[in-house]
Amino acid sequence: MLKPLILVTGKDGQLGFELQQIQKNYSSQFDFLFVGRKELDLSVPETIASFIEKHQPKYLINAAAYTAVDKAETEAELAFTINASSPSEMAKVCKEINCHFIHISTDYVFDGKKKSPYMPSDQTNPINIYGASKAKGEELILEHNPQSIVIRTSWVYSSHGKNFVKTMMSLMSERDEINVVNDQIGNPTYAADLAEAILQIVSKLNNSNLIHSSIYHYSNTGNISWFQFAEEIQKLSSHKCRVNPIASVSFPTPAKRSSYSVLDCSAIQKDFGVEIKNWKSSLATMLNNLESNPK
Repeated sequence: MLKPLILVTGKDGQLGFELQQIQKNYSSQFDFLFVGRKELDLSVPETIASFIEKHQPKYLINAAAYTAVDKAETEAELAFTINASSPSEMAKVCKEINCHFIHISTDYVFDGKKKSPYMPSDQTNPINIYGASKAKGEELILEHNPQSIVIRTSWVYSSHGKNFVKTMMSLMSERDEINVVNDQIGNPTYAADLAEAILQIVSKLNNSNLIHSSIYHYSNTGNISWFQFAEEIQKLSSHKCRVNPIASVSFPTPAKRSSYSVLDCSAIQKDFGVEIKNWKSSLATMLNNLESNPK
């Protein structure tokens, strides 16, 4: 009997990499096809339908995105094509072929004016181009395919690719001190934990007749600033570099950042029973993995 196929986009990104690392744990239930830009270029939306129809997946996990937050300010058209137009096409074709669509979104859809954790149902109000492109993607996906699942996440890092943790590790090895903003509050997310949660969700969907369609939030637990994140990286990595807190106004960037983007993840726990680990334990796990397999 043929196993259901899970098609995963963004194989070269952090989440795509971590999904590949754990696919063997689900190989008795599913077949997997991982694709990157070479196989499926999301800057060309008109190629998407034929590619998906050709492979006939039962599940599509869209882990691909345009994520260059500052660069997006001058590449708005490309950001909207990859983050909105292409996911919209995916949602349409998934509905046509009866494929479950799981799309990854971001805390950047919020403006940061709230002072308590953002619920999935809260109104989006992005303050930069990247956030606007992701918010538009969510809107189009749920308009064309209401049975889709959108998972918003935040502050993603992994032993693979470029991210805050690896940047801090590099800077700490080169400098005596670094300055990190202390007035932006959110939740770090270890991509390996997110990958595990996604495949647990797919497995539960596959083993039941329940249809869950909604926006969910997933991040590790613990509300911290980037400064606190950097402090813990310094502590666990034993670098002697001093970490200094600074205000965001002292570190201007092309794209505005929200001051608060903590996500309430209770719905994804309630509906799917996924485990959500504390940010400190997940950071320690990632740094151990990085030490064992430096990339």
